[in-house]
Amino acid sequence: MWTVPNIITIFRVVLIPVFVAVYFLDWKWAKEAGAFVFWLAAITDWFDGYLARKLKQSTPFGAFLDPVADKLIVATALIMITHTYGTLWITIPAIVLMVREIYISALREWMAQRGYSDTVKVSFIGKAKTMAQMLALIGLLSGLETFMGFPIYWVTLGYILLYIAAVLSIWSMLVYTSAAWKHLAGRQG
Repeated sequence: MWTVPNIITIFRVVLIPVFVAVYFLDWKWAKEAGAFVFWLAAITDWFDGYLARKLKQSTPFGAFLDPVADKLIVATALIMITHTYGTLWITIPAIVLMVREIYISALREWMAQRGYSDTVKVSFIGKAKTMAQMLALIGLLSGLETFMGFPIYWVTLGYILLYIAAVLSIWSMLVYTSAAWKHLAGRQG
């Protein structure tokens, strides 16, 4: 259980309360520091998967905890940006993203129980959604539109990427549902 990838995944879970605490500090750069902690967690997600494959240290515990850690930190960030911005323009895509995560998790679990997990394995659309979502959240969490007087438009880019992630979420949800439909409809053969 105590492999390097699993320790990194556990570290990502431990970062969640740190991320929230830092983000809400009464300090000038708290939002940017919180966005950095979120970025660090996002990087560890890639890193633990890479190391698990490279070091041949994949474990059942890691296979379970890795997607749970991802969903926990993303859900936390979505709730935080919804709170911070307090607008339907953030709340609606955040809800779409959270609904998709719950739906796909349930679909994957149901399919795995029936021995059809390969039918709903991660696709390119899902990976593109994750990339857009992570970058959107970093931008929106940071609140940065300028840096050292130069325009960088992180928040504006965050809005755009959040909507791209929401569209990709709906698209991937339809793709996964379509792939699983014969099993859901009881017509597997």
